[in-house]
Amino acid sequence: MLLPHYTLRTPTPADADACYAIETSAYEGDEAATLEKIALRIRQYPAGFMLLEVDGRIAGFINSGCADLVALSDTAFKELVGHHPDGRHVVIMSVVVHPDFQGQGLAAILLHNFILRMRRLGKESIQLVCREQHIALYERFGFRYLQPSASAYGGHSWHEMALALRG
Repeated sequence: MLLPHYTLRTPTPADADACYAIETSAYEGDEAATLEKIALRIRQYPAGFMLLEVDGRIAGFINSGCADLVALSDTAFKELVGHHPDGRHVVIMSVVVHPDFQGQGLAAILLHNFILRMRRLGKESIQLVCREQHIALYERFGFRYLQPSASAYGGHSWHEMALALRG
């Protein structure tokens, strides 16, 4: 597969609307973060927010927060309650690619580069919750399955996964 020409960058507050449009186009119903949550994540932890552009258009992104103690089922964390940029553990909140760009390997590019960034920042682990159909994707990047999540965010079943970045 020939990958498109892409650029990775950290977002600015002006990118919030475009990110929100992608989030709502790719996630079902209540799964999508609100515009306010996306804008907050950009402002409070830009190092944990990575955009991927194709031909100058934002095609997808990953955003996250950090903490020393992680409770993956804690929905307040999605509003960065308990977030601390120096926290040892990264919690991914969204990995999303606009439907127009899906199937081109862009989620893999985002994940690969995000993992590298978090290693460079000295983080100990990356954790996330995902829907069942995405478990295999994360396993390809070294994430290990932990357990079904207690979270019922958006009315769906979720699964907890983690990737050790050290040791």
